[in-house]
Amino acid sequence: MSSSPTKNVPNATSAQQLNSPRVAGRLRKLQSAHQLSSKYAGSNGPSLISQQRQQQHGNTGISQTPPVPSIPPQHPPQKQNRTRSNSDAVVPSISKAAVSPKRPAIARKATVPKDAKHELDNLIRQGPKDDVPLGLQNLRHWILCDGMDADSDGMSHLRIYVWLILLNAPPIPTDSYLELTRRGPSPAHPKICNDTFRTFKTNPLFKRRVTDNSLIRLLNAVAWRLHDAKQERTIESGQHTNASTKMGSPKIQHTTPLLRYINDASTTTDDSEAGGSCPGIYVQGMNVLCAPFLYVARSEPEAFVAFHRFITRECPGYVRGAMDGVHEGVALVDRCLAIVDHKLSAYLILKGVKAEIYAFASVLTMCAGTPPLPEVLHLWDFLFAYGAHLNILCICAQLMIMREELMASPSPGKLLRSFPPLDAKKIIMLSVGLIPKIPEDLYEELVYHVQ
Repeated sequence: MSSSPTKNVPNATSAQQLNSPRVAGRLRKLQSAHQLSSKYAGSNGPSLISQQRQQQHGNTGISQTPPVPSIPPQHPPQKQNRTRSNSDAVVPSISKAAVSPKRPAIARKATVPKDAKHELDNLIRQGPKDDVPLGLQNLRHWILCDGMDADSDGMSHLRIYVWLILLNAPPIPTDSYLELTRRGPSPAHPKICNDTFRTFKTNPLFKRRVTDNSLIRLLNAVAWRLHDAKQERTIESGQHTNASTKMGSPKIQHTTPLLRYINDASTTTDDSEAGGSCPGIYVQGMNVLCAPFLYVARSEPEAFVAFHRFITRECPGYVRGAMDGVHEGVALVDRCLAIVDHKLSAYLILKGVKAEIYAFASVLTMCAGTPPLPEVLHLWDFLFAYGAHLNILCICAQLMIMREELMASPSPGKLLRSFPPLDAKKIIMLSVGLIPKIPEDLYEELVYHVQ
């Protein structure tokens, strides 16, 4: 009898706890979960938790697939949510659909360019680890095989730095460029202004990024730099004349392209037609050669040092007063075409169509006058990597691409009034294949005609 009150106390306490709102709420949740799981198990088989566990243990290969971020972000969340919902679809079929066979391909496409880009970034930022020639060789090979990563407008944040490396153009202080611009119009200013407004005037990409004032400033700065070098060479030449013997002034041998350029510029007369208003510091076509540098560069000093280095080291023969290098290059187009495609060359000669009629502008401007501009930049990557002299073979490659049309036309000269749009990749691959066909003596002329 005495023990019954002690046994009833816990029962009373438990009854009070069960009647509390908190416990009642928990019971309702458990009952709802039990009803849902029992109904789902009775209609469709195992419960949702059991299916998830079976999926985790049975489909272990899913976690070994390429990571989801390599696929567009909007698809994976939808597939994951569907596998966790109580839909009529069978869960295993959805898990198989989530592992698309295209996923590995997408992952490879996303990772390979990324790795190559990072490798190029490291090469430019840090330089080669040990062997500089090997680093340059790898850079050239990368340009030939993979090409520069750029958008549809041809813009790449690495291109100007790759050009500066390939041209071996050291950076200059910005103040040095500003000092040249503060000197005002150069002696070639009237000729520069006359040519500037015609530079890529129908190209919206260029006009949107480069202004006429920027082009005029840079060309005047280059003209001042060449003018100063010409004056220094004149003074040095006078000193050699005063120190000469009675046999006359000794002939000065210039071993570098820059000194050869300065010497030829100093001996050019001011009334030369080829040299324009100021021979030796500005000639026809320099505005077109300068334009891509301004388009690619992030600043005018970068474009200035790259362009100045290009015309004084890589192709000084193209910007001398008489432009001897350009005329030699035009003649080399005919000679090279006769070797790589004799039948096409003979047909053009039979129709009276020589390279001096259709190839002069392409030789003078390194094909920069042929649109589109992004393809021009791609082609220049190749020319800077392996030499501006290969532009002659690039012109031959363009003719060979047009071969069927030219051979079928009774007037091929009309077709060659304007070249078709550039396909840089196709032209480069075809030009590389033409190199073994060129004899050594002719290839040597190709190399030195730009000097």
